[in-house]
Amino acid sequence: MIPAIDLKAGMTFVQDGKLIRVLSADHHKPGKGNTVMRMKLKDVRSGATYETTFRPEEKFEQAIIETKPVQYLYSQDDLAVFMDTETYEQYEIPVSLIENELKYLLENNEAKIDFYGNEVIGIELPTTVVLKVIETQPSIKGATVTGSGKPATMETGLVVNVPDFINVGDDLEINTQEGTYSKRAK
Repeated sequence: MIPAIDLKAGMTFVQDGKLIRVLSADHHKPGKGNTVMRMKLKDVRSGATYETTFRPEEKFEQAIIETKPVQYLYSQDDLAVFMDTETYEQYEIPVSLIENELKYLLENNEAKIDFYGNEVIGIELPTTVVLKVIETQPSIKGATVTGSGKPATMETGLVVNVPDFINVGDDLEINTQEGTYSKRAK
């Protein structure tokens, strides 16, 4: 059991049979009254996010999450198929569970699958990925990095805002945590 005051962003715990991931946790001491923990939480299975408060001494069962390195193979119908890079075992994950993450993955890309017991609860992406621009407005001559930018559609369907000098066919490094353009890939 872990007290609420020790819960940090990224940790997962069990509450009322639900698997809950902490997105943010703040220690809050109002002018009067007791200290509380303000938390933004996500129900791992349903994807719902919500904010709540706990007393610092409230205890929760910490969920043991196992992570395995995998390679993304392909998506077919409503399933995404991954292969364990150590045992070559294949895992089928419903696309609806990882729809957002799939926008950053090409076939054969590396990722990690999170397990709670035998249940797949999600995937972890690398911090950055390289994707090719398939659609954007033509570049503007004399455009600088400081311009407001333009939308670009990547080969996976992801749309990111990029500087005006980016062209169709450019390989870009994309930050997967923020969904933003980082730089041109070398």
